[in-house]
This record gives sequence, C-alpha cells and structure tokens, in this order.
Amino acid sequence: MVFFDNVFCETCGDTLGFIPETMEMASFIISNIGEWRPHLKNHNENIHNYKPCNNYLSHGVCNWMLTADDPSDLCWSCRYTEIIPALNNPDNKQLWFLLESAKRRLFYTLYALKLPIPSRMEQPESGLVFHFKEDDATEGEILTGHDSGLITLNITEAEDVEREIRRKAMHEPYRTLLGHFRHESGHFYWDQLIDGTNWIEPYREIFGDERMDYENALHLHYQQGPPHNWENNYVSAYASTHPWEDWAETWAHYLHIVDALDTAEHWHLTLQNEIGRGTNDNVLGNNFSNTLLNKWAPLSQFLNTMNRSLGHKDSYPFLLPNGVIQKLSFIDSVVMAL
Repeated sequence: MVFFDNVFCETCGDTLGFIPETMEMASFIISNIGEWRPHLKNHNENIHNYKPCNNYLSHGVCNWMLTADDPSDLCWSCRYTEIIPALNNPDNKQLWFLLESAKRRLFYTLYALKLPIPSRMEQPESGLVFHFKEDDATEGEILTGHDSGLITLNITEAEDVEREIRRKAMHEPYRTLLGHFRHESGHFYWDQLIDGTNWIEPYREIFGDERMDYENALHLHYQQGPPHNWENNYVSAYASTHPWEDWAETWAHYLHIVDALDTAEHWHLTLQNEIGRGTNDNVLGNNFSNTLLNKWAPLSQFLNTMNRSLGHKDSYPFLLPNGVIQKLSFIDSVVMAL
C-alpha cells in the first residue's frame, strides 16, 4: 500500500515519488550516474527519466518529481512558494513540511480538474504565489489571506493546538490547514474565472453583488454575527459575510467534496445506500446536484458515523440546503466549461 506522501515503500524499501504528468506514485531505480528511472503502470519505451524536487533531496519536505531535462530544480508545486519559514528555527521545518504537503493536495485537485494555474512569471500582477510567514517584531501579526494571486499563510496554522484555539475563538465547526489552502484558492479563482467574464452576472444572481463594501461587511459580521437562519442559504456562517467569502467558502467545499469522492473512487468504496449507483460513474457530471445527493450525501454520512464510532468529531459537520447545492452546481458548471 502506497500513500500520497510516501518517499519509500514500507515493504521493499524502493524509493518513491509522485509524477504530476501521470498523476501517480512511482518507484524509482536510481542509476550510478544519478538517473531516476520510474516503474509506471502504463510503461512504455518513451518513458522519461526524472529527478526529485530539490526540496525532496535537500530538506525532505517534498516527494514530487520533475523530468530530468526540466531547467528548474523545484517541482511544479514547490516553485509556486516564494517565501518559506526561517529554517534557523528547527520547529519551522516541520511546519513547512505540513504547509507544502497540504499545498500539494490542493495542486493535485487543481490538476485533476484541469484548472489553469498561472504563475507569477506568466502573470506578474495576478499569478499564483505563496508566502509562508510567521509573526515577528518586523512584520507583526501575519494574517492568512489572498491579494491579487498572493496567498499568505501564517505558519502557526500548521500547528494543531494553535489552529484549534483559533477555531474555538472564531466559533468555527471546522478548521484545517488544507481548508485554508482551498478557501484562499477560491479568491484566486474568482479573479481568474468570474471577474470580467460572462459568468459575472449569473454569479451575482446566485451569490449576490460583490460590489458591496467588503470592509464594512466584515465589520458587521464580526460585530453582529451571521444573519438569522443563515444555514438555509450558506455553507458556513462566514460565507454569509460577503459574496466574495460566500464564493470562497463554497469553492473550498467543492474541492473538499471532489477530492473526497476521488479518494473513495480510488479505494473502490461503494455504499449500499448510494442512490442510483452505476448511473453516474464519474465523480463529476453534467448535473452536480445529482452527484451531491447520490454520492456525497451517503459518503459524508458514512464518514461522520465512522468518526463518531472512533470517538472523534464529525469529519464533515455541514449541511447542504438547496441554496448551497445551487451554488456548488454553479461552481461545477464554471469548472466544467473550461
């Protein structure tokens, strides 16, 4: 059994790595001259030699590969990180590993959905880039957020205890490192896929008019809380703050659902109470609401029940009323139209 973050096989000891081009884990034969030759399921004579990401060899925080002739020393995921935590603090290396690991899971889903991922080199003013920072005397408190393609994460979000403290302080039912990446990527993809496109008016009809004052909306949310019966129209209380946040929260849930269903499919998981099983074999379809009702609802119920049997909180403590299903289906339509 091989998992997404493995760097060696627990059984035979082979060196492992993930190949983004083929979207699969592979074992590698390393020659005397340093060539990494993979064993792949769909082996052919034109197979590439690969090299490990420099963060694999030098720091042990990555397990992704790139073709041997790639001029970069960093894999597709790591090259989007512009600022890393200061490694003179020994604790920061583990936090950096956790940050990169979560980011690789985000990138896996973005690749699987065939979403564009323009870099700062391709789009200097709005391309995607990551800064992983910590609070210090110079910059003060680092706020996790998005600004024109720049996603900044406070590295303390990678600490389980600190993240739980913040979750309770914010009265959130759910707060994960991967969830932060998914949420902030939602702001990035609103800029990429919605703003200035033919989708903007349908977006406003479903999510609301994003031209309303954002700072004032945040102030009202933190002063007054979410509106009464927000659960009828929003996937989370924070989603009710502003149409931008509603999109980002719903986008995060879309990626969450797609990735979980993809994992279940790879494990060949089927549930007897799945509705219409066999009529919709793909994770995504033309009618995403059917996917939510037929596949995600029973899977999320199973996961929550399993967590309870193990003494844990629900893994998916959310409801999906019709208003949220409409928003998720809209996001799926945008993605599938690419």
